[in-house]
Amino acid sequence: MGQFTIDFLDDGRVLEWEATADGAVATERDDYTPRFYVAARDPETDLDLTTLQSVYDQHPDIVATEMVARRPGFRRDEEPVLAVDVAHIDRVTPLARQARQLSDYPIGDIACFNVDFSREFRYCLETGVNPTPASELSSLRLSVPVTETSNDVYGELSVAGDTVTGSPTEILTAVKAALEEHNPDVLVCSTSEIIPTLYEMTTDADVDDFSLSRWPDVDYQQLASRSTYSSYGRVGHSPARYNVPGRAIIDESNTFFYGETNLDGVLDLVSRSKKPVQELVWASIGNVLTAIQICEAHDRSVLVPWNSWRHEFYKPMGTLHDADRGGFIFAPEVGLHENVHELDFSSLYPNIICTRNVSPDVIRCDCHSGRDDVPGLGYSICDDRGYLVDVLQPIIDARDEIKAAIRREKERNNPDEDRLAELEGRSGALKWILVACFGYQGFSNAKFGRIECHEAINAFAREILLTAKQRLEAGGWRVVHGIVDSIWVTPDPDIDDDDREDLETLATEITERVEIRLEHEAHYDWVAFVPQRESGAGALTKYFGKVAGDDEFKIRGIEARQRSTPPFIEDVQRDCLNRLDATQSPDAVLGRLERAIKELHSGAVGVEQLVERNRVSKPLEGYTQNTQNVAALKRARDQDLAVHPGQDIEYVVDDDEKISRDRVALSHEEIETYDASYYETELVQAVESVLSPLGWDRNDVRRELNGIRVVGITEWA
Repeated sequence: MGQFTIDFLDDGRVLEWEATADGAVATERDDYTPRFYVAARDPETDLDLTTLQSVYDQHPDIVATEMVARRPGFRRDEEPVLAVDVAHIDRVTPLARQARQLSDYPIGDIACFNVDFSREFRYCLETGVNPTPASELSSLRLSVPVTETSNDVYGELSVAGDTVTGSPTEILTAVKAALEEHNPDVLVCSTSEIIPTLYEMTTDADVDDFSLSRWPDVDYQQLASRSTYSSYGRVGHSPARYNVPGRAIIDESNTFFYGETNLDGVLDLVSRSKKPVQELVWASIGNVLTAIQICEAHDRSVLVPWNSWRHEFYKPMGTLHDADRGGFIFAPEVGLHENVHELDFSSLYPNIICTRNVSPDVIRCDCHSGRDDVPGLGYSICDDRGYLVDVLQPIIDARDEIKAAIRREKERNNPDEDRLAELEGRSGALKWILVACFGYQGFSNAKFGRIECHEAINAFAREILLTAKQRLEAGGWRVVHGIVDSIWVTPDPDIDDDDREDLETLATEITERVEIRLEHEAHYDWVAFVPQRESGAGALTKYFGKVAGDDEFKIRGIEARQRSTPPFIEDVQRDCLNRLDATQSPDAVLGRLERAIKELHSGAVGVEQLVERNRVSKPLEGYTQNTQNVAALKRARDQDLAVHPGQDIEYVVDDDEKISRDRVALSHEEIETYDASYYETELVQAVESVLSPLGWDRNDVRRELNGIRVVGITEWA
């Protein structure tokens, strides 16, 4: 138990590493043979796999074959399938590809299963190894500044928080000393390219026996080259991945869960997914969710398809129209609303899956085809418990327990901050899995997804939110906004206070009716819903509000929540919110804007407060317009800095009137000037977001700055 990382050597041996108080212990195995399966694609097909078996039995990369009973899908019973044991883990995919090429003749229409697993995950799944560390993992952080990232030799490197500069010998000596002192199980790197670069530096250094590895004769392995991908219309960058025997690598430029949570959150998911630390940190949410589903399938003797081929069930045109809808949305009432309460359904979509038994293996089952279980769609749901319920229910229960533990810890006189960080990391990691479970049902490449599940979940969600709306309105509350799983209400002015029902009582009643907990999320002194700039209709996800009895604001969608917004613009916008709350007057907001504009034009704003961060969507040659990103990419190229599509680039706008590379300056450069007029425009836009719920636009803001008129908030309420 507790093999936190698994290494695969070129000769076929496997190293299982277990963390101990004194370091790590490796166990060698030379008998591991990864396995994939071949079966008929169609369960109605009478397929003879003996021909393929005889071909494979002669193949030098195949150790053994056998016919075994497995389920090629959740909707299929056990049937004979061909199990293929492979000599080396790198040969699984090529051999499966050969089987697929033979599917037309003389074998028939076959499909391969359990093919495209990541290496360490496959090993843990097939051998029963638990990748959850039995003891605390030690770590060492290595970080390189952006100016060094394209250099073949580093002149500066941060080692365990200490900056080391100088020759390759000095830097490698410092790394070697830190390795000996910390003996880390985990190497946390700002970029994975640190690993090969350090080894390249050894040719110019006088350092004996430098190695990051815990295993003799193997310094490091390259697992994957860098690549660019597109997900939901957004370009992403995947850096090259490396492996150092005996140590898990966390690449801070290529990790979601470690960046969004912490190591405690990562380890919680390691225990649930059987993906060791190194593989889990670079995995996407969907990848980890799939791994948890694969573990459930494995326990049920269900094989995992290489490629998804599930057809969409037939449905008439009317059902297609009714099904092709998302969650229910009540258009927000633009403006500022006082005394607002926000109510949220706890983990609505995961709980719909579990309480309504929505799962790919039971939706539109043959045994209950005449039933109308899904509102408005006429889909049946089998009475047998779906596998997705068994996947998600433990996660829902665990997160509820963790959230309760967080509340208890915070209520203590002296909360344990380390304990709180652990709990919040675990809660955050589980939250992301629950967030993704719904959308992944409609993802075309999901191993076990089905579009009918996606449609059914939305149908239930619409019904639940409508039920809540109707009951709240009947109880004397007016709905001012609602979206998918959240609803905002304020006392209905046409109902006497004595006739209005208690909100907590109503929430309890709705909870009992829909079987999903409706929680009181927050009480606001006021909430402002922002209009769309194009039409003036309420923007669904742009609002801000003052939490009652607290100095806190809840902000969504406006500049202060956008990752590209410079710190100065964010700070001014937050100041404007404070002034709006304190004075109830746009005049105070405009006064803060006017002061900020003066600071800009006087040069009093530090350039580090004006840095913009934007994602690069394509190579430099792919841009046709001279945007700020293009100017920044040209400067980066001049400095031999590699910025790939999907990565961020940071810069300060120096002169927005120019179209050359002089339009901006990269954030690491020595910057002496900035374009005050450009940032003034950005400030006005940010203040427009604050005042637009009161009926103002940027032209009104400009006129007010010119001293035409000043009004109180009550005139626009």
